[in-house]
Amino acid sequence: MTRWFEDIVIDEVFSLGSHTFNADEIIRFATLYDPQYFHLDAAAAQHSHFGGLVASGWHTVSVGHRKMVDALFAEEERLRGEGREPGVSGPSPGVNAMEFKVPVRPGDTVSYELVVTGKRASNSIPGWGLLFNKLTATNQRGELVYRADLVGFSKLRDYVMPLRLRLLLALTKMPLIGPLLKRGS
Repeated sequence: MTRWFEDIVIDEVFSLGSHTFNADEIIRFATLYDPQYFHLDAAAAQHSHFGGLVASGWHTVSVGHRKMVDALFAEEERLRGEGREPGVSGPSPGVNAMEFKVPVRPGDTVSYELVVTGKRASNSIPGWGLLFNKLTATNQRGELVYRADLVGFSKLRDYVMPLRLRLLLALTKMPLIGPLLKRGS
């Protein structure tokens, strides 16, 4: 999230935009990353449990991730346009859950949304907070095609490192003491 941890509002919905999947794109993605017959060959896919060509779940995820990253950059630009300093987002420590609910077929338009469902200060990385997010993807019929529970880092704007940590950090930079402290960790 390109907002400071302190500025993030729980349950705020971020519309990430939509994408229409077509057969050529589905086949191109599958050829490169998920070459299963029901993603590659419309005729053979007729005999699958899907009854036709479908996008790889990973294709759906990849498009959603791109939409999320694009939205982060747009939010950064929006904040700068308002004369505000955007926050700093960090990496994701992981995905807690992921479900593929309904297959995505050629011609489906999938809309993506992100909601921050919770947040807390990080226990292991001073100055950072953890964001708990729900990413959903819904087709033009209102059917949920994909959902994921994601975790990400966001920097705290007003963080001041405690004196004991500042002292320890300073000690690690001293020529005689630093190597001893680093060896002991």
